[in-house]
Amino acid sequence: MEAGCDEAGRGCLAGPVCAAAVIMPPGFYHPLLNDSKKMPLNDRNLLRSTIEKNAVDYAVVFLDNTKIDEINILRASLLAMHQALDRLKTIPDHILVDGNRFFPYRDIAHTCVVKGDGKYVSIAAASVLAKTYRDEYMKKLHDEFSMYGWDHNKGYPTRLHREAIVRYGISPYHRRSFQLTNTQMELNFSGH
Repeated sequence: MEAGCDEAGRGCLAGPVCAAAVIMPPGFYHPLLNDSKKMPLNDRNLLRSTIEKNAVDYAVVFLDNTKIDEINILRASLLAMHQALDRLKTIPDHILVDGNRFFPYRDIAHTCVVKGDGKYVSIAAASVLAKTYRDEYMKKLHDEFSMYGWDHNKGYPTRLHREAIVRYGISPYHRRSFQLTNTQMELNFSGH
């Protein structure tokens, strides 16, 4: 039994980081399953229900911006993955992690795989769940703070998002430990 782990929202300026741990049945295949960032929205949503129906086990965890600011985003991402693994009812024999960093979990062997969400079914499934759950959550936060455009940018540092921070200030969901505005100086080329 292999559990795949992945997270979504690591590079965002606002909202939680979301991690998923997924154990898929041996030999599971779906032609659309890939790295969630490379999939159209409709495919991700379709796959989310397929994964939830077919998975041997899965869990999804959110860690909020306050915790991210407290322990830093890398630690928060890894902690969220550990908490997702804690919630599995099935104990995996091995853990596959997307990326190049992971803290050992219990006494279970793990392998870090860069771009693993494009190589392993269980990591791709975790990628889809983490992304769809987080996107859904950011749409709810958008209803509360629509000026930041979270229904489209999901908290990522788009130009519109950064301009809204400058104009309206930050929300309770922004990560205070992140550089929230673009502080790069503009050069004046008026001949001086």
